[in-house]
Amino acid sequence: MARSTEDSGLPPNLLSVHHSFGYDCMKRSNLQMLDPNTVVFAAGNIVQILNLQTKEQQYLRSSSGGGIGAIAVHPSRKYFAVAEKGDKPNINIFEYPSLKLYRILRLGTENAYSFVDFNPSGDLLASVGSEPDFMLTVWDWAQEHIVLRSKAFSQDVFRVTFSPENEGHLTTSGSGHIRFWKMAHTFTGLKLQGQLGKFGRTEISDIEGFVELPDGKVLSGTEWGNMLLWDGGLIKVQVCRKNKKNCHAGNIEQFVMDEGELITIGADGFVRVWDFETIDTADSPEESGLFEMEPMNELKVGNDVSLRSMVKSVDPEAQSLWYAQDSKGGIWKLDLSFSHTTKPPEKLFSYHAGEITGLAPSPNSHLVATTAVDHSVRVYDYMSKTPLCQMKFNSGGSVLTWVPQIIDPKGSTVIAGFEDGVVRVLNVYKKEMKDKKQSQDVTAELLLKQVFKPHSSKVKALALDSKGEILATGGDDQTVFFFSVGDRIEPIGFIEISGPVSYMTWSPGHFDKNLLLIACDNGFVIEVEAPEPGTYDTSKTYQISGLAIREYRFKSIKSRLRKEEEEARKAAEEEERRKEEERQRQIRRERGIESDDEDDGDPDKKAEEEEEAEEVLFIPEEPSPIHYVSYSTNEDHFWLSMGAYDAGYLYECTFVTDKEREAKTKAGLEDRIGDARQAIPMDGTNDVPVTCMHFSPGRDQVLMGLEDGSVRVQMLETGTQTKQLDLSKPSAYWSLNIHDNNYGKLTHAATSYDNQFVFTTGADGNFFVFDLMSEEKIEEAKKIARAKIPSARKGLEDEKRVEDIDQKGYYSIETEKQKAEQDKMRREAEEKKLNVRRTIAQLRRQFKKLLEKNKELPEHLQLERKEFEMDPEMKKVLEKEKLDKMDLVRKELAWDSEKLKIALDKLKHRFRDELETDRIVVVAIKTEHTVSSFRAARLSKEFFRLKMEMENRKATTLTEKGVSRDPTKDLSGAGDKEAEAAEEEVQPGQQDVKKTTVLTGRMGEKVAKALQKVEKAKQKRAARQAQWDSLYSSKPPDDYEDPADVSAIKEAQENMGDYKLKTAKDYTVPEHLRMNALKKRNQLLLLIEEIYNHKMHFNGRLITLRDKKISLIEKIIQYRQELIEVQSKLNPEQRKPLPAIPDLLPCEVPERQYQYTRESLKKFKENMEKQRAEDQAKAAGASGFGTGFGSGFSAPPPAATAAVDPKADASTYPTSTSPSVDKLKSSISVGSTSASPSETEIELSAMEIQLMKAEEIRLLYQQDKLIAKVQEMIVNFDAELRLLRHDKLNLEIDIKNADLRHVTLFQELQLLKEFEKRENVLADKVEAKNKEKSDMQMKVMECQQKLDNKKKDIEKLQEKEKALYAQFQQSLGENNKFADFLTKVFKKKIKRAKKKAQTEEGSDEESEEESEDESDWSSEEDESDSEALDDSVCPPGLEQEMFDNVCAMREKRLDIEEAMAEEKKVHDGLKKEVDTLQKKAKIIDSSLRTAEADLEAFQLEKQQKLNELHVVVALKLHQIEYMVNGVVPQDLQHCLVFTCAGMVRLQRRIRELKDEKASQRRHYKEHRQQHVQLIKDRKLMEAKIQELEEKCNEMMMLKFGRIVDLEKLETVGVNRNIEELKEKLRINEYAHAEELRKIEDKIALKKERITELTRDNTEKLEQLTLLLGENKELETQLDSRQKNLGGEFQGARKADMRERQRLIQLVQLQAQEIDALKEEIGLLSRKGGHILPPTQPPLPHTATSSMGRPVTGTNP
Repeated sequence: MARSTEDSGLPPNLLSVHHSFGYDCMKRSNLQMLDPNTVVFAAGNIVQILNLQTKEQQYLRSSSGGGIGAIAVHPSRKYFAVAEKGDKPNINIFEYPSLKLYRILRLGTENAYSFVDFNPSGDLLASVGSEPDFMLTVWDWAQEHIVLRSKAFSQDVFRVTFSPENEGHLTTSGSGHIRFWKMAHTFTGLKLQGQLGKFGRTEISDIEGFVELPDGKVLSGTEWGNMLLWDGGLIKVQVCRKNKKNCHAGNIEQFVMDEGELITIGADGFVRVWDFETIDTADSPEESGLFEMEPMNELKVGNDVSLRSMVKSVDPEAQSLWYAQDSKGGIWKLDLSFSHTTKPPEKLFSYHAGEITGLAPSPNSHLVATTAVDHSVRVYDYMSKTPLCQMKFNSGGSVLTWVPQIIDPKGSTVIAGFEDGVVRVLNVYKKEMKDKKQSQDVTAELLLKQVFKPHSSKVKALALDSKGEILATGGDDQTVFFFSVGDRIEPIGFIEISGPVSYMTWSPGHFDKNLLLIACDNGFVIEVEAPEPGTYDTSKTYQISGLAIREYRFKSIKSRLRKEEEEARKAAEEEERRKEEERQRQIRRERGIESDDEDDGDPDKKAEEEEEAEEVLFIPEEPSPIHYVSYSTNEDHFWLSMGAYDAGYLYECTFVTDKEREAKTKAGLEDRIGDARQAIPMDGTNDVPVTCMHFSPGRDQVLMGLEDGSVRVQMLETGTQTKQLDLSKPSAYWSLNIHDNNYGKLTHAATSYDNQFVFTTGADGNFFVFDLMSEEKIEEAKKIARAKIPSARKGLEDEKRVEDIDQKGYYSIETEKQKAEQDKMRREAEEKKLNVRRTIAQLRRQFKKLLEKNKELPEHLQLERKEFEMDPEMKKVLEKEKLDKMDLVRKELAWDSEKLKIALDKLKHRFRDELETDRIVVVAIKTEHTVSSFRAARLSKEFFRLKMEMENRKATTLTEKGVSRDPTKDLSGAGDKEAEAAEEEVQPGQQDVKKTTVLTGRMGEKVAKALQKVEKAKQKRAARQAQWDSLYSSKPPDDYEDPADVSAIKEAQENMGDYKLKTAKDYTVPEHLRMNALKKRNQLLLLIEEIYNHKMHFNGRLITLRDKKISLIEKIIQYRQELIEVQSKLNPEQRKPLPAIPDLLPCEVPERQYQYTRESLKKFKENMEKQRAEDQAKAAGASGFGTGFGSGFSAPPPAATAAVDPKADASTYPTSTSPSVDKLKSSISVGSTSASPSETEIELSAMEIQLMKAEEIRLLYQQDKLIAKVQEMIVNFDAELRLLRHDKLNLEIDIKNADLRHVTLFQELQLLKEFEKRENVLADKVEAKNKEKSDMQMKVMECQQKLDNKKKDIEKLQEKEKALYAQFQQSLGENNKFADFLTKVFKKKIKRAKKKAQTEEGSDEESEEESEDESDWSSEEDESDSEALDDSVCPPGLEQEMFDNVCAMREKRLDIEEAMAEEKKVHDGLKKEVDTLQKKAKIIDSSLRTAEADLEAFQLEKQQKLNELHVVVALKLHQIEYMVNGVVPQDLQHCLVFTCAGMVRLQRRIRELKDEKASQRRHYKEHRQQHVQLIKDRKLMEAKIQELEEKCNEMMMLKFGRIVDLEKLETVGVNRNIEELKEKLRINEYAHAEELRKIEDKIALKKERITELTRDNTEKLEQLTLLLGENKELETQLDSRQKNLGGEFQGARKADMRERQRLIQLVQLQAQEIDALKEEIGLLSRKGGHILPPTQPPLPHTATSSMGRPVTGTNP
């Protein structure tokens, strides 16, 4: 709220905001959306709500007056938060659109909030404070309650945001840090846990923008423009562009996740869209940690744009629209749809960017002008609240003034100073619209009228005197320049002062003298008397002297003032204390408590006061700057507004005179010299400096601008005229904080010409217009007043535009004057040199004449050449000096020469080397026809690289097509190959078997004959069977359809009678017409190459024609020479005109323009010197200065370049090749004069006359022939040129169409690039599904093949089983009485031992179950069989060999059955696997169809987008057949462009279809009749076959008695294999019998030897046993006799007992052996049972010999 002096009566709305022309575009995130048409942002101390359509503004003022820190909008758009600045600021929550204050959040930070943000659900608000606390606070804003708080960091925190996906996650970033927060539940409650991000090896950076990804990672920006991906507080990867280019050129200000896309906003003015998935999964394989990728899309907003933030439109119908904050001063509307219909960026509002340094209201209209550091000058109409015009320059503005009406009555002139020292004079004028309908609309324009540069650095102040005659400019270069003001501003001169200028003002008009008061930044004040124009010599310099100057240096007295104020305060307090004590004492006296004699004072306190030491006065080391200076009522007095330490007062000072100085010195007050006369304290400012002041036109108040962004209206006492300017007695004041308190100091404050409006500008870029009246008066003023734009004077728009100063290093006026003086001295030196050269030239002429006179003398009187040399050594010295100087000049110019050479090479490389051929124009000789070449550029390296990639890609594609084939084909043929290989392996074995035995003798012959007969019959039967097989194989199934017919029907259904348009909704893009970016790029390359080839081919033809013209010119010159010789012999009247020699123009040989000779260089030098002399002459004759005043003081012009006329120098542009045409022309005489007949004619004879006539006829013929040849060559050349010209016209049409096609292809390529990513994803998906399908087909084929192989193995085992049964039946023979028994033995199932090798497929449980089942089954079988059959013993009467053979065959049968069971088990498993794989294949087919359908839909969408592109088609009128009422309509958008050939083909196809339809009906009728006849024939054939089969069966019954198989019958008769086997069996039996006999003999011999050895061994053992027994008995007897003499005669004898025991054991042992042998015999008879080792008999008692060895008894 506004502040004012108590009891002043000043209304709080003394100043009310009329309009805001500013925008704090530097503030972070200072643009938010409230609804589709409304945005909100902070502007200084107010919140501005702006309607984008109506441009209406609403304002909310800061409640604390401290400023606005940040703004955030609730997700529901029903509320928005305004975080303020100040002492313990609040966060105010406002409702929208009512703008009522809804909630107030208090005590969240100490000084200011830097950022606020709502969470996605909108129930929480996060805020972060600025220094000193940097407090992060999470609010339950609806309850005005703090949920959590923690210190965010120890440095500036820029931003805090909630995670959009992860609830309870926050992120903060700022100066050199980023921190990740989590709202965690702990045992003490909800806490904020922060994790600081560690940069590691990455350079530490300030982080402005970041975004949290859905998986918890955080992506942030850097100062250098790359992106950092954070994971767990560490940098996972740094993302950059390809070739390590930065993602943005500068800081990344903001990240946005929108609909799955990642958008970055950079300070470089680019908006880029990145692939989120690629970044989310990014990982760097390098140690550098860089991950390279390119953005999917990008948008360049503008050239001079620096984006700060961006917000998405909330309009559901415009989801691709965004509004961007431009820190260069603007609000942009961006379309981020990135399609061919995307609208370009639109700048909705334009503002000043940065500090506004100049403000000037119009003296007679409602216009105001401003300038700022953003290089612009702007003019506003503050009544209509619209900006009118602006003009940009190459440097920032620094000061501005509007010329008063005393100089410009129309008020149309503005003078602006800039940071580069330039001053520009601008005219504001209106431009009426030419359209009558818009005649009321007025637009304004700024016109540059004059420009000059008085200073070498920033222009700080401009001041016009009260009479409007003198303009003064002050700059940072410590100079003040004076100008005379008239129709043009002319320089007077400048003076140097003691410091940089900060402010200047002229003395009021009622002063006696015209004085300029200058304030400096270093505390100096200078008063200068105005110079008189035209009284100073400025021929050499503009610096003037002799002006009356007074100087004053401010001395700080603030410390003394504060001390005096403190003493006065203490004195007042002491006086009050004394009065209170006196009152209390009087009361006590009245009560009689205190007597009059008591001491009145307090001695202790008085002592303390006396002991107080004087404080030392503080004087700042650096003088305080002066912000403002103004004259007081006295001419010698002036007021100062100081900055820095001395702020808080207005000081009235005066220039110190010598008398005052002497008086103070005598009084001992030297330190008071120069002190301010008085200081007026500025109440309520808290020592904030007053940066600007402005007296209102009524002189009853003064506007003050303060450094804290507040505007102050200081009321002055009214009275006499002299008191209105007196600031010594200020009255009430009124103050309002309007600009930003921290960085929004007021730079200017002013009032309008009618004192109704107040203007303020600040360093925060804001510009406010205030009303000084009530609202009722404002409305009345609006109806009456209207901004008056000064009209342009007549002819202003037609005047020559003033050339602006664009160069940074442009000379100032003084520097330009010094340069002009140097140029003058240089000219004088050149003139002196020229005079010396003239003198030397005169001496040379004299010397030359002297030499000529010497030659005229006789030889003996002539002097030698050496005698003329006065000193030969001098000549040598001069020659050496000349060479040294030449060498020195070469060295001095070496750098320039090299520089110019490099520049020339660069220019050639940039503009010439890229051209393949120059533009060659060949001109016809007789006609005016010309033909020019195509200016073709070389194909770039990029083109050849892309072409090489295309060719390599084609080769790779062909290779892949050759290599890739259906894997199932190889797989399907693998089984056949294996079978063939198996047959091949078997056949050689069979052949070997056949060849092992050969029948010989009669038996062999008999068998051979029988076999031949059987073989012939077999061959006949095989041939007949092959015929049947081929017949049946060719028989189609009942549902068979011809593939050709199927494809024809399909094509007819898809295409016949339907010409599909690409614009149709059901259009299906064929495979060969599907287009992608790669194919389109290849088409583009081929088109570029084709255009290039056509151009080069034509250029080659043209160059050939040009060379032909050169040779033709040479021939014409030759013929002309011959013709001259011929005509020299003819009479003049017989001579015909010589044919003209055609000229070879420079345009026909442009390559010779770059050929030069020494003469051409000299000519060029002469032209340059002439041009320079002319320029100097013009400069010398001109008057004035600067660009605006004339060319005499302009910057030195660049080196003039003279274009050399190609025809001026033949040596420069020769017109023909060797020999030169000009040289040949010069060698030809135009004509020769024949000798005149002599006066005395000689009579000739008749023969001589006849010979002369013959010679004359020959010469005439030769003359005509030569002329005819020349004319024929010329005509032929012209005809060839016309033909080439015609070809070029046709080629130009084709090339133009190709160029149009090029544009179309490029547009399609750009569009296809947008679809490339989606297409690649869908194509990869289809390819993956195809691969899965092929892999699944391979698996199915492999399993099917394994299944087929298992079937074949099972069939082989079944065949083996059948063969085994046949062998068993054959072995039984006929009438075998043991057939039933042997059959039972053969078929009996017995328990067999399991194989040790178990297959890995079977599990333990299955094997256990199978073993149990088998055991149970076998046990049952054993029980049943054991009751009926005992197969362990061969029954009597049956041969043992046959029994053993049957048992062996049973084992084979069991082996086959086990193998067959195993194969069937594997077969069933494979069958299940095949079924499972087929189901999976069906699922994959369904997925593949879905993917193909998606791809097809995408192709249709892409085709529809391509159809939206405009294609240029050149048509002739007769090609248009689209008529409406017989007339071609104006709008052809509904017509279809169709090829003529296609139309003819469709029409012809209609007739063809009619003929085909009739033909097909005829063929159908014929084929139906043929079908009926074939059915009848088939029935007859079947009846005949049945009859023949019955007849054959009857004959078999008659002959054999039954129906037999003829093939088996043939094998019964003679079987070669059987006969061979019989013979082989006989031979083998004989050999085996002989071998068996020999073996049996060996066995008999071995048995006899064994028996003999066994007998011998037994005898020895018996002897040993007897001896051991006897020895034992003897030892026993001896022992017993020693112990018990006579005991042996008592009871039974012990020896008998031992012998009896031994025999019993022996019998038991033999019985056990017998049982074991019986059991073993039984097991061996079964052939398959388990054989257990025999049970061990109990060990017999062993006798121990005397040696301690055990002795075992054996049965002898």
